[in-house]
Amino acid sequence: MAFEFRTADRILFGSGAIDQVGSFAADTGKRVLLVTGSSADRVRPLIEQLERCHLVCSSFAVSGEPTLQTLRQGLDCVRNHAADLVIGFGGGSVIDAGKAIAALADNHAEVRDYLEVIGRGRPLENAPLPYVAVPTTAGTGAEVTRNAVLKSTRDQVKVSLRSPLMLPSLAVVDPQLTLSLPPEVTASTGMDALSQLLEAFVSSRANALTDAFCREGLRRAARSLLTAYQHPDNLDARTDMCLASLLSGLALANAGLGAVHGIAGPLGGMCEAPHGTACARLLPPVMEANVLALKKRNPDSSNLPRFQEAARLLTRSAAADAQDGVRWLEHLCTELKIPSLSECGLNHKQVPQLVDQARKASSMKGNPVELTTRELEQIIKSAI
Repeated sequence: MAFEFRTADRILFGSGAIDQVGSFAADTGKRVLLVTGSSADRVRPLIEQLERCHLVCSSFAVSGEPTLQTLRQGLDCVRNHAADLVIGFGGGSVIDAGKAIAALADNHAEVRDYLEVIGRGRPLENAPLPYVAVPTTAGTGAEVTRNAVLKSTRDQVKVSLRSPLMLPSLAVVDPQLTLSLPPEVTASTGMDALSQLLEAFVSSRANALTDAFCREGLRRAARSLLTAYQHPDNLDARTDMCLASLLSGLALANAGLGAVHGIAGPLGGMCEAPHGTACARLLPPVMEANVLALKKRNPDSSNLPRFQEAARLLTRSAAADAQDGVRWLEHLCTELKIPSLSECGLNHKQVPQLVDQARKASSMKGNPVELTTRELEQIIKSAI
């Protein structure tokens, strides 16, 4: 057994953890670029906290999923402000945007050169600015990952900026920040976390440490996602989901993902499906396809028992098998009112292009079995 494990320099978790951001920032820098979502009111208490710590703050708002143009605008802001610290406060898109801005603030080649798939995957020449990630949703785990997902509208694809240097200096996970999430966001982001946990658990790169994170995360997500959706003010359920999300980020950053995210990445460049929605709809057919493919082509695979264990964690039944897990996930999608991919704008004519792009995605490398073109097409069609 041999593996490497990396994560953020420091993680703060718990209700009220947000109150410690100012003191950390004051010890780290003097001029802060605060990357936020579109709600100015929500971030106002953090700005006041930073100002009380005598920090000079400038804000950059991210609307929707970050594009290459978003990143270029953010780089103009961080350089014009001469910031020596970046803080991301928002959902996964905001956290990724802030991470990318901090990474390239002192790296001046063309943005595309640093990107996977559509670029050269150029390594960072200079270290990123210190970065503090404060998620306000429970789903992506981006506060502890080493990449940022960006959308290229020109190429109609989502790609990653990736470097081990991009792990945040501080991750602050405060469940109270998620109490105001609307049900549809709770559902979408929660399913993203659940899919990351399941994919990392059965990944070809899984290890004993990530296994422990995945087991705990799957257990908590299974018992609390629907509760958080139906009872938004339930702090215990919100805490479970924040921890599940954090654990999913720790796991995926070190074990990788699989076909769900391999498809969901390019899919997000082709239609307006929220990432978590795409993952939710793809997860049951991918799980089913992986199990069938392993039974057919590698029946002695150690991953087949893992799918069964995952099903038992999800269903909380010691007698469950993998197919029970697939049915449980399908039922959960129904309970959470997850829309189909056709409702998000994907059509059958786009399937071949999507399969072709998915095959190039880095997430595919972690899938426990290589899926055929026909299998990938069937997965996508069943999610439409």
